[in-house]
Amino acid sequence: MTATEGDPEGRGPLRVAPGILVPAEELNVTFIRSPGPGGQHVNKTATCAQLRFAASTSPSLPDPVRERLLALAGTRLTAAGEIVIRAHRHRSREQNRADALERLRHLIAKAARPPRKRTKTKPTRASKERRIAAKKKAGEKKRMRGRVSGID
Repeated sequence: MTATEGDPEGRGPLRVAPGILVPAEELNVTFIRSPGPGGQHVNKTATCAQLRFAASTSPSLPDPVRERLLALAGTRLTAAGEIVIRAHRHRSREQNRADALERLRHLIAKAARPPRKRTKTKPTRASKERRIAAKKKAGEKKRMRGRVSGID
């Protein structure tokens, strides 16, 4: 599935998960010069896509998804609550724009899945016995490090 459907230039709404659709108006894509080594081409063309998405104020995200998304964003999150994704893997603007949109879609889809509940388990008898045996062995090793009494 592509990041956007219906629009060949990738400027349509971003379909993320069932019930989550991010309108194109909430996505801001600009182009800057790509970092790193290159030649004449990379020095004079702006092909690096910089995607900005105001996640903290977006009305298209449900509150639990927004909270998980802001936690998942990490260093891509600005102080203003925007997620900034820079894509510069490809040499063309269109491919970098599609890459940035796909990475944002993947991030939101990951946040849309609620975390699984942890089921409590009890340690087995064998694991308890192994733990106690390891503790006794470590204690015995430390006890043997004591002073050696001299033989008279």
